[in-house]
Amino acid sequence: MPVLRLFAAFVAALFLAALPLQAGAQAYEAHLSPELATAADLCALVPCREVFPGATGFSPRMGQPPYVEAYGEADPQQPGKRKLLGYVMLSTDITDTPAYSGKPVVTLIGMDVKGRYVGVKVLKHSEPILLLGIPEQALINFNKQYLGKSVTDLIEVGPSRPEENVLGVDAISGATVTVVAQNQVMQLSGSAVARQVGIIAPTKRDAARYAASGRNNYSWAELVQLGAVQQLRVKPEQVGLERGAEPFIELWFGDLNHPELGASLLGERGFANLRSRLKEGDHAFFVIRSAGAESFKGSGFVRGGIYDRVQLKQGADAFTFRDLDYLNLYGIEAAGAPGYSESAIFIVRAGAFSAAYPWKLAFLGNRVDRATGHRSFAVFESKYWLPAALLEGGRPVVQEPDAPWVRIWKTRALEIGLFIALLLGVSIVYALRERLTRASTHKNKWPVNAFKYSAWALSIAFVGFGVMAQPSITQVLTWFHALLFQWTWSLFLSDPFVFIFWIFIIVTVFLFGRGLFCGWMCPFGSLSEAIYKFGRKLGMKRWQTQLPQPLHDKLKWLKYGIFFGLLAVSMFSMTQAEMLAEVEPFKTTFLVGITHRAWPYGLFVALLLGISLFIERPYCKYICPLGAALAMPSTFRWFGLRRKQDCNSCKACAVGCGAQAIDAAGRIDHRECLHCLDCMVLYTDTHGCPPLAKERKRRERDGLLITPIGQDGYFIPIQPVAMSEKVANGPDPRMPTDPAAPYHRAGESRLTWLLMELRDHLFPWSRAGWRSQRALQIAGFSLAVAASLAWLLAASGRLSSAAIIGWWFGWSVYEVLIRMSGRRYVKDGPWWRANYRVAGWMDMASYVGFKNLLIGATLFLTLKSLGMLG
Repeated sequence: MPVLRLFAAFVAALFLAALPLQAGAQAYEAHLSPELATAADLCALVPCREVFPGATGFSPRMGQPPYVEAYGEADPQQPGKRKLLGYVMLSTDITDTPAYSGKPVVTLIGMDVKGRYVGVKVLKHSEPILLLGIPEQALINFNKQYLGKSVTDLIEVGPSRPEENVLGVDAISGATVTVVAQNQVMQLSGSAVARQVGIIAPTKRDAARYAASGRNNYSWAELVQLGAVQQLRVKPEQVGLERGAEPFIELWFGDLNHPELGASLLGERGFANLRSRLKEGDHAFFVIRSAGAESFKGSGFVRGGIYDRVQLKQGADAFTFRDLDYLNLYGIEAAGAPGYSESAIFIVRAGAFSAAYPWKLAFLGNRVDRATGHRSFAVFESKYWLPAALLEGGRPVVQEPDAPWVRIWKTRALEIGLFIALLLGVSIVYALRERLTRASTHKNKWPVNAFKYSAWALSIAFVGFGVMAQPSITQVLTWFHALLFQWTWSLFLSDPFVFIFWIFIIVTVFLFGRGLFCGWMCPFGSLSEAIYKFGRKLGMKRWQTQLPQPLHDKLKWLKYGIFFGLLAVSMFSMTQAEMLAEVEPFKTTFLVGITHRAWPYGLFVALLLGISLFIERPYCKYICPLGAALAMPSTFRWFGLRRKQDCNSCKACAVGCGAQAIDAAGRIDHRECLHCLDCMVLYTDTHGCPPLAKERKRRERDGLLITPIGQDGYFIPIQPVAMSEKVANGPDPRMPTDPAAPYHRAGESRLTWLLMELRDHLFPWSRAGWRSQRALQIAGFSLAVAASLAWLLAASGRLSSAAIIGWWFGWSVYEVLIRMSGRRYVKDGPWWRANYRVAGWMDMASYVGFKNLLIGATLFLTLKSLGMLG
């Protein structure tokens, strides 16, 4: 198509022109030295002077977690020494808090001797929105807000609350999750170093008081069940290595100070020997390596050095161990203890530690990015808390600080409440649509439009520009990958509006189809539609038109191609998929703003909105990949719009359908319908609907009673009215396609029906397909066997996650071909109904894709839960 090629070339030119303008994004996936996490001279690898202006020198790394001292000129009060100005810290030495990309923002932080931040520099980030969506300068400006503030201040993203001693920092529009994570990084890093150097007083915790049960011979299984022994297991794929049956490292650890635990684990003699070597206030715990080849002691350990691969954390305090804090562990006496190849007893010599409170064992290492070979800091932790039964009075009450996402929900509670009320209100109004459409006519649609236009206005102003809750195809891709690889609730809960919006979208898509969201609540779709209506009010109606139906029927498939293209690219690189998702104008319009982006992005938005003056919702109908993603499950919506038999010959609704979703037979394509409800208004309008108007006039002429309109769209008959033969024998417009008989017939017993139903879903081959395309059926059977073997290989640990996804996707494509050659039917609506109909290609792709996604996700998550798939 010349028009399609011209438009595609124009869009490509826009984004190619924009890419050079982003070249200044120096920190995005920047290459950092592989020695960054371990080098003693940190400032030889990173620009410490940029975060501590005025410093003339820096010390080697010191302390745990590590930091660097910043020095000025010689101190006159201490000859031969330079004046201590403050400290420099690398965030990933202290915390690996992930941002929205799932990776940490590597940040260098400067802090003076009074605990005030004097410099912040982002060395590396992996946030795609800061590559193409939001200028990286926005993150730099965000970090500048910390300068001059103290590590002792309570800093939160959002407005200041002086009555609660909260200092607020302004967020970056459209990057809430990123800045919330960055705020946590700043505070955790600053406070960790400030506690070490005495700026913040160490935490005081009451010493543990041990309860005695009279048992000194717990077995290993009993200790594990009690929670007195815990496991820390790291898989190879978690550190960027090839997945294997053996873990990268498997550690078991537990408390040794409690007399009953110590005696059970070490034996009476071993425990007595340990007690003789502990001083008052010392606390001992054991660690053993039961699997894996990696050492938790570290191959580079030297006398006088530290064990740099293990740490104990309690609250904001971190404790590391030197050679003097280490004792040999000669054996575990508890019955049933696992074999081990490495062992140690570590001693905590700090008054801030108390065994009565929860603590964590941390294993520190590097994670290799298999795509780039870059190494990054990684921490793997496992929590430990002595069982309440072993403490006098039970466990103390511990008030953990709210997670960042919880604070966001609390601080924006009013807006969240209003947003939920809006979504509920729109859902209720739409559920009552038949009452509204019956109260409307084709000349007075305000009973419907008053609510619809209000929804558009609130969607644009409040949802789009206000709380910036514009859903995006990138969220679909992110959620898809998270479901398959690593689901993290906190990541998605960090943006409450998008999270709530997606619950609304998922529920309403399966109830009504994509049209309620796309037609009523999508901020960009509402803006586009409002511009079209506004243009009509300005007298531009004469230039407003629709594309010819044959051209529309071709162009509407473009959005599905874009969606599947983005999905395929995301399987190889989410970063590339994020970049290509700029085909969505949402970031430019709502999240960032046209004035804050390179001119090609603004021109693209202006072009789409400009065309919207003349063509109703061009982006929604032809380009939107999010609309395509939601259109596929719309095939199986529970409730559709009403049709009557006369619709197969009357074109009134089709002529007025802005979405061009009604075909020549009067059938509605619910994948394309945007639920303007104009056809529903005509459905019961005795003056606007031609068949009803004709019947009304006949009754008026013959003096017959004008009865109400029934559910079937006709006057409730007093006596039967004959339907014309052409209409009666025409296609049934209440079904999207012609009815079809399934492979198994109705009338069977429930059990037989269920078994036949399962066979129909799981076994796509048929006699008709075997007769028409035998080679295709045989090839499909071979591929099914191969895909099944792939699942078995995945279960045995010999096939990667990406490989099984590839096999399952390939089988799904082939299953569409197999079913179209023999079992060319799908159900219309929920699976428990029996409304079978002839399937088009998109019907079959939607059915097979959705079915196999559910089956694949179930198998995938089952294998993951059993530890059989990385």
